[in-house]
Amino acid sequence: TQCDAAPPPLPPIATPDDIKSSSSTPPPPPPSSSTPEPPPAAQASDQSSTTTSTVAAPPPPSSPTDSIEEIASSVSDISNPGPYEHAPMDAKRLVTLDTFDGCRIDINKQLSPFMAVVHSFWLGTAMIPDGRNKTYTFLTQVADENGLLMARVDPERQSVDGRIHRALLGGLVNAKVQVGVSAEGQSDQLLADVDFGGMTWTGNLKYGSMGGGLVFGCNYLQSVTSRLALGGEGMYIAANQNLLSNYTLRYTMDAPSDDSLEDYSSSSAAGPPGAPPSEAKPTSTIIANYNSAQTLLSLNYKRVVTPKRVTLGAELQCSPASLDSQVLLGAEFNLTRSKLGLCIDGSGRIQSLLEAKLGMDAGSPTLNFSAELDHGKNVMRFGYGLNIGG
Repeated sequence: TQCDAAPPPLPPIATPDDIKSSSSTPPPPPPSSSTPEPPPAAQASDQSSTTTSTVAAPPPPSSPTDSIEEIASSVSDISNPGPYEHAPMDAKRLVTLDTFDGCRIDINKQLSPFMAVVHSFWLGTAMIPDGRNKTYTFLTQVADENGLLMARVDPERQSVDGRIHRALLGGLVNAKVQVGVSAEGQSDQLLADVDFGGMTWTGNLKYGSMGGGLVFGCNYLQSVTSRLALGGEGMYIAANQNLLSNYTLRYTMDAPSDDSLEDYSSSSAAGPPGAPPSEAKPTSTIIANYNSAQTLLSLNYKRVVTPKRVTLGAELQCSPASLDSQVLLGAEFNLTRSKLGLCIDGSGRIQSLLEAKLGMDAGSPTLNFSAELDHGKNVMRFGYGLNIGG
């Protein structure tokens, strides 16, 4: 009878997996008049495995960074300005070439990964202050990841000078000691420095003996913005009771460039094979420095035309007290195996320095040519050198 008949089974409750898989599978046909049968277990397992396979694996956790520069850049775009002594150095090197005359030979020998020695010969020169026309110096250096120890001996002058650099407190403080002694005793000195700083500033303290009296000094350089840095330096020399002070301003900006040269600049920014990466865009840097003791104001301009290839520089020096001024222009060209530096000043003096690598391997000999022409004083100097193992 109808009363004894069992009620039809209820349809299965839809699960989230069934709802997700139903979007990709066609709808089932309408149920017939007969009692619907539940789907087979194998079909449900296939759907769940299909859904599980579409879920991507989570990415691996990123490795923590211990670089202070990367942490500072992630917090702020204002970076550490570097030591105060290096602020004008990068622009001044374009207009102050290390020219020489005669023959100079440097032989570098790497005795171990931590120790190296250098033999330096300078023959036929007229640039030594004490009137000698030749000199020989021996230099040795021991260095590791925490510091270095360097000593140089001049047998003819009977002088020894050395430096000790050591990183302290995990690299937060860098201690330096400079020593110089000679048989004459007039230029003996002992100077201790301590460099320290933060993410946006650097400082330095000096103490020692120079010229027969004590020396006290300090300097500070602060990055005000990502482009502007301001700093100053003061030093007191007890031997002559002089107080020296300098003030420096450095401003960096993007140099205007031609859009047609962007591809060439980006391709040449890498430099020679194995060279470290540099800035991807040309930049310009303006540096102003005032020396209160000499009442001398100097303005330096550095223009990176092509990163690691072409760099131009200019310097203007003027003294408001004496109304004297001087202008210098310089350029540096870096090629794959050579580097050329040129400099000319307002008096007509021209300087040039060419460094040519004699091989592509690291440590290949370098051939140097130096020339200086001073038309106002009718002075011409020429020198050549060889650097072996450097």
